[in-house]
Amino acid sequence: MKVSDKRKLPRRDVDVTLMGLGCAQMGNLYRVTPYEESKGAFDTAWKHGIRYFDTAPFYGYTRSERRLGTMVTEHERADYTLSTKVGRVMVPDETVGPEEDAYIAPLPFRPVYDYSHDGILRSFEASQQRLGILKPDILYIHDIGSVTHGDKHRHYWQQLTEGGGFKALTRLRDEGSTGAIGLGVNEWEVVRDAMEVFDIDIAMLAGRYTLLEQSSLDFMDNCTKRGVGIVVAGAFNSGILAGNRKFNYADAPADIIAKVDALHEVCEELGVSLQAAALQFPLAHPASVTVVSGARNAQQLSANIEWFEQDIPVEFWHELERRGLLAEGVPVPGAQA
Repeated sequence: MKVSDKRKLPRRDVDVTLMGLGCAQMGNLYRVTPYEESKGAFDTAWKHGIRYFDTAPFYGYTRSERRLGTMVTEHERADYTLSTKVGRVMVPDETVGPEEDAYIAPLPFRPVYDYSHDGILRSFEASQQRLGILKPDILYIHDIGSVTHGDKHRHYWQQLTEGGGFKALTRLRDEGSTGAIGLGVNEWEVVRDAMEVFDIDIAMLAGRYTLLEQSSLDFMDNCTKRGVGIVVAGAFNSGILAGNRKFNYADAPADIIAKVDALHEVCEELGVSLQAAALQFPLAHPASVTVVSGARNAQQLSANIEWFEQDIPVEFWHELERRGLLAEGVPVPGAQA
């Protein structure tokens, strides 16, 4: 596979490259990222044929959208696919501190959750301005679900279902202001619930269908049947599959560390990079259309591209199956060959 290869969404005239660039780091996630480093990541992506870019108003409190818009609008609009997100309205606020929500030096715009009809439209129109793009190709509802909202989930879900949020998304798609609509979340269950009440085209799912975790397999199979494309994010599960000990943004529990160690063992025996396996594995499922890779600079993205395009023998996947390190029935790369 090449990062520049493309797949089309099952039910919409939108295509994405097999690897996309996730742009949270452009918003100074965890540490300050100078503009030149962000530009280096973008230019490296473009050089290697990556043409799908994902951002959100939340990333850096609007910084990511502003940066990405400056970079991407130097190119012809027809040459790339871009997604952004709605669900938070960014409100001017001079009390924004030097670090908020893991973003360093965020811009002075406070995120306020609003999944209502008018909130969705306000968020969308502000993103148009920041990006300099009238028609983002994909629009995701950002971070809906009980993992994010806890006891307030029902309130925000009602904004989508009864307060017109889903209707606003439908309007934007039907009028051609965006090509595809869906959810960008960390939990597959809320995507399943949305599919029961709304006609979504796509979902960005972070960390829930990975080399380490396949509990969402039945859901993924249902997405294939329903024609819902899955954008895989968080393929390294917060970094534990890329060399650190973090899982779901926290210190990894002992059982997770033990499984990662077992994966490492197979990788060492067969000469396979664990990072390469993590990036390639999710795309074997027919519901998956792309894997989004976050990168802070050119060096990080170059490494991700090298891992993605590394040849992995099919025997590696069969050995993982034999040792019970993959869920029963999961599709694996090369198995159809």
